[in-house]
Amino acid sequence: MRRFRFGVSLRTIGSPAEWYAKCLRAEELGYDVVAVSDHLGPGRPAPFPAFAAAAAVTERVRFVPFVLNVPFYNPTLLAREVRTTAELTGGRLDLGVGAGHMKSEFEDAGLPWWPAAERIDFLERALAELRSRFAEEDAPAPPLLIAGNSDGMLSLAARHATIAGFSGLRQVPGHPPGTFRLATAAELAERVAFLHEQAGERVAEIEPNLLVQHVLRTEDPRAGLESWAAQIPQLGLGPEELLAAPQLLAGEPARMADLLRERRERYGFSYLTVFEPAMEDFASVIRELAGE
Repeated sequence: MRRFRFGVSLRTIGSPAEWYAKCLRAEELGYDVVAVSDHLGPGRPAPFPAFAAAAAVTERVRFVPFVLNVPFYNPTLLAREVRTTAELTGGRLDLGVGAGHMKSEFEDAGLPWWPAAERIDFLERALAELRSRFAEEDAPAPPLLIAGNSDGMLSLAARHATIAGFSGLRQVPGHPPGTFRLATAAELAERVAFLHEQAGERVAEIEPNLLVQHVLRTEDPRAGLESWAAQIPQLGLGPEELLAAPQLLAGEPARMADLLRERRERYGFSYLTVFEPAMEDFASVIRELAGE
């Protein structure tokens, strides 16, 4: 069984001093990985320069774009960005990739929104180009995180990934791309089982990562989760389903640590990533699980 490790997804940069302080704080709290998403919008950072800057002031944490919308990029130029960032971070870069899921962002960038199968095919061809470019320069390729929920993305992860990323979200039928609901525990278990089936003997080489959608420190997990979910109608889960959902974490630190132990046993999730608002509260759970 893999030991736990933990990441935090940071949303904004702020001033250079604020960014350095934020990354140093993540390292101080015991996080193993600092993640930055690859989304367009006011204040949303570009992952690679953010990592190069953070690497200059940190010593231990790794960095991962969580995850690159690879159809945004020219694969040859992307290979240069990845190689340079891997060098500037002292080899502390993991390469997180996806096929993109926000149609509005592609429109904003003036890029075509291809069907999912075409985006996944582009991603696989881009990964081959990246591997080729790294081999030409005799440079080590960063560990590869592939995130997705569909059969196509999980099959791709089964073939190529070092880390398989699960968000615990599902597209809401009939709504614009990027409109999600929470997957149930059973649905998430089925997706993990599908990855295992596709990976075969290679499954032991793949570390499963779960993006924890919400962390709530509370003495009453049921009431706390119900109150939170009431503000987001499209989540679509009842009280018992909320409590069982692996991508939600509620309770006091000891209870949350126990839940993560149980979920590691059931799903294999030893690598957990939380969002920036949960960084301080979740640190108490990291302390509970130190060394495990």
